[in-house]
Amino acid sequence: MQTIEQSREMAKLACEALVDKKGEDIRVIDIAGISVLADYFIIANGTNESQVRALVDNVEETLGKAGYEVKQREGYGLGSWVLLDFGDIIVHVFDRENRLFYDLERIWSDGKQVDPEEL
Repeated sequence: MQTIEQSREMAKLACEALVDKKGEDIRVIDIAGISVLADYFIIANGTNESQVRALVDNVEETLGKAGYEVKQREGYGLGSWVLLDFGDIIVHVFDRENRLFYDLERIWSDGKQVDPEEL
């Protein structure tokens, strides 16, 4: 596990990578106090499978250049919900339909919403 400062830096880089590829409705949820899974969940969506993959690729590349390695990647082949687990942050990139269906923001509503600009 990294320090909380490193987790924040990872989350900030992930958000910047999502913004760079025009990710929609980027949300950051601080789950450190309620879960041992990670410190932050980052949730965003793209408009289609190609954009979802472009968002995921950019997050992986950006964090990789900063020395953070993805520990697990799920769903890339489908392009409807991709999960990137970096250990201290977990990035979820959806297409619009699946984001509405799974509604992670509601499921993790006990977490603290963080403005990506404040990271």
